[in-house]
Amino acid sequence: MRGPRATVQSVRWPNVCRVKNDALTTLIESSDLDGLVRFVDGLVTSRDWAGIEAVRDRCREAVERGKQVWGPAEYAEYRLALDAPAEQAAAVLGHGKGRYGSGPLWEVAASRHTWAELEPLVAIPSLRAMIAHERAIRGDTVDPDSIDAHILEIPPTLQPWEPRYTTAVYRSDGVDFPEGERTPLEWIDLPQPGETTDDDGPGEALMALVRPWWDESSGHADVVQVWGDAHSAIRALGPHRARVADVTAAEALSAMVWAGASGGAFGSRRGTPIGRTLAWWVLAAVLGFDEMPDDPGALVETNELRWMLWDPGDAVGGWALHLAVEDPEDGVAWAISAVDMV
Repeated sequence: MRGPRATVQSVRWPNVCRVKNDALTTLIESSDLDGLVRFVDGLVTSRDWAGIEAVRDRCREAVERGKQVWGPAEYAEYRLALDAPAEQAAAVLGHGKGRYGSGPLWEVAASRHTWAELEPLVAIPSLRAMIAHERAIRGDTVDPDSIDAHILEIPPTLQPWEPRYTTAVYRSDGVDFPEGERTPLEWIDLPQPGETTDDDGPGEALMALVRPWWDESSGHADVVQVWGDAHSAIRALGPHRARVADVTAAEALSAMVWAGASGGAFGSRRGTPIGRTLAWWVLAAVLGFDEMPDDPGALVETNELRWMLWDPGDAVGGWALHLAVEDPEDGVAWAISAVDMV
């Protein structure tokens, strides 16, 4: 009895492989994009990572022949970064941003794999830094000496004065970028606009948070520096009335990180570690630092700033950042209004 069963299995497995191969060929040659996505989904279910790599490679070869199947190739790589074991996931990270995944593949992989799993597999310094910071933001313990500190210029470890940032949630069928809890806004009448003055650094740092929104997408942003308070800075941007809320520095940081991580509606997402770095630069600039201080505690020990979230009250929609900050000691304030509609 053992002999016949072994014979049947040895014949049946090549037939299954041939059927899969024939089906894949048909899907590629007919440019059946939905069918190719379902084909990859089936391979994920069966944990056939080599099969998914083969789909990617064959789709790429077909693209060179003029077939419009680059999307399934990107999807196959996205599912490897998302679902495959760390070794297969790390192997696709050098390709950068997957078009399908709405974010960089290193962030996709880091959303599902720990730093302990990925650290020995990633040699490219920039990728190591991004993954290490992402995993630290998500709660992993990361040795700062294990990465190049010059790449992001801030420590990967969250500081006691930082919030716990929301992070991207990647799924097989899409991705969510949660903003987190926000203080409710209330209507106020704004005072006279403050006297505008030349930006001495903070305005540029604020604009850097949302640069992809107009560089790569269809958004628009304005920033102003004024003599006065935060309300007069908002008024200098145009509105006579606005919905406003005083918030903590931690909530303001959370809003800035969320904006700085994004690419807006159509731009390339930069990732939470980039957003966090840009938010730190805003804080440093507003506090008068020309360089990032060696001691991160310096960003809060002298922090007597007043932070506000606001909006013009209409249906903004899409991606939006409305923020104001005031330095009461120097009598100067800044406000930014940035919107990128979907």
